[in-house]
Amino acid sequence: MDNGSFVAVTGATGGLGGRVARRLADAGVRQRLVVRDPSRAPSLPGAEVAQATYDDSAAMREAFAGAAAVFLVSAAEHPERVRQHLAAVDAIADAGVQRVVYTSIVAAAPDATFTLARHHWATEQRLRERGPAFTILRDSIYLDFLPLMVGADGVIRGPGGDGRVGAVARDDVADVAATVLTTEGHEGATYDVTGGESLSFSEVAAVLSEASGRTIRYQPETMEEAWESRRSYGAPDWEVEGWISTYAAIATGELAVVSDTVERIAGHPPLTLRQVLDRDPSLVARLRAER
Repeated sequence: MDNGSFVAVTGATGGLGGRVARRLADAGVRQRLVVRDPSRAPSLPGAEVAQATYDDSAAMREAFAGAAAVFLVSAAEHPERVRQHLAAVDAIADAGVQRVVYTSIVAAAPDATFTLARHHWATEQRLRERGPAFTILRDSIYLDFLPLMVGADGVIRGPGGDGRVGAVARDDVADVAATVLTTEGHEGATYDVTGGESLSFSEVAAVLSEASGRTIRYQPETMEEAWESRRSYGAPDWEVEGWISTYAAIATGELAVVSDTVERIAGHPPLTLRQVLDRDPSLVARLRAER
């Protein structure tokens, strides 16, 4: 990138966008942090802040104007998530941005078991239709999220069967994204971004048990049991379906993918679940507190 260009980073107040923004700042890259709430934007050298949401096309076009590239983080779960994503892609294209790096998910497909993977597929197709050069990062489930699947009683419940998942650390995804944004040769590429191993829920429970000193176990559910066990949450059906279909996609093997993307692009081996726990003691503290 030349000295007069900048990267627009969406979701910079979030767990992934914030990590990418910090890496770009460390590399001396100029950037524009596109956020919903400017008061929460990180203060980083070489960064300016623009306010926009995926529901405001005009604000997005203004925020993306002049950017050499956009890091497009997928929106939070929402009943209109696909519409929001398509509007964001359109705003990028209409602003004349030449390059976009989009965070999708492993096994994105029109008939994917995981509902959000179908959303990502629709977004990928819009990128292909609208024409900016793109790189798609098909991330696996985040390793950082696995401890949050543990209930207060120390049980991971879900219709995951004996399936496995090549979960990846958000730090590794951010390393890959920052590298792709600042180097050439990635246009048109779709990368599966995964951890270095594919874990079963029983293996996840064993790692969490060892790290926390508390017995964590996995209890498989049928789809009917999964819906029933989550009725007390009071969440809308579309949200519950998203939660449950995550497990179901693991059961089918759709999320068992393991790739060499982290090592090949970021230049280091991917983190393990235990290493993620060691880096973030709050995850272990949460497990220990729920006794």
